[in-house]
Amino acid sequence: MACGIALFFTLPIGIIQATTNQQPGLNVITELVIGYIYPGKPLANVAFKTYGYISMSQALMFLGDFKLGHYMKIPPKSMFIVQLAGTVVASSVYFATSWWLLHSIENISDISKLPDGSPWTCPGDDVFYNASIIWGVVGPLRMFTSKGIYPELNWFFLIGSLAPVPIWFFSKKFPNQKWIKLINMPIILGATGSMPPARSVNYITWIAVGIFFNFYVYRKFKGWWARHNYILSAALDAGLAFTAVLLYFSLQSKNIIGPNWWGLDNDDHCPLAGCPTAPGVVAKGCPVL
Repeated sequence: MACGIALFFTLPIGIIQATTNQQPGLNVITELVIGYIYPGKPLANVAFKTYGYISMSQALMFLGDFKLGHYMKIPPKSMFIVQLAGTVVASSVYFATSWWLLHSIENISDISKLPDGSPWTCPGDDVFYNASIIWGVVGPLRMFTSKGIYPELNWFFLIGSLAPVPIWFFSKKFPNQKWIKLINMPIILGATGSMPPARSVNYITWIAVGIFFNFYVYRKFKGWWARHNYILSAALDAGLAFTAVLLYFSLQSKNIIGPNWWGLDNDDHCPLAGCPTAPGVVAKGCPVL
């Protein structure tokens, strides 16, 4: 079933990503499905999500690399061989690196014991673990049905499916208003899909870079944009990866975290952001509602 979900959604989500550069995630859908089928089984939940969501995401990343290879006039056969070899090497390096970090970094992922500014907070893994508890241990049956406290949220499945219809209707009714066609409901509704672990500062950076290159540069230097913008995106990703490795071996491995400034903290810059909102719940350092 998980592989069937990944196969079914690869084409429609690939179309959305190709036209908007946004990839709606299947993580919540897969967690919801397996949460109903196997409540109280967090390992089954994360395994189903991995096969149902990560498989589709990796497939679209694979296609994106093929697209880059097509732009650079690389033969498809050579591109496939390099991708296959890269997958084997990368998965082996990822596993070995994760195993090494878990045994070499003291208190890794334990925010309460890490020093201020430590980069080893593992925000992505923390979200993955919390999702296994929410969807696997607690389960959607105890949240989104009459047995839970959020049954009204199921109406958003209907709202989401009908949301593009008004945009389509008004674009047909007022064809001279070109801006109506630019309204994209998948982007609007899925814009915060990376939050968490992404924070508001990440979104501000993405918006600034996106507006500069896809609005200003696109209008002023369209030839440069058409020739170099896509490759520039891949170059920025590669540069970030190389810089992260360089920073670790040159500074972070020697416990040199960096200058003390507001961007060093990987949080919401609000001491109450992690406090419970349910009435009567007591948590250390948080007010009781």
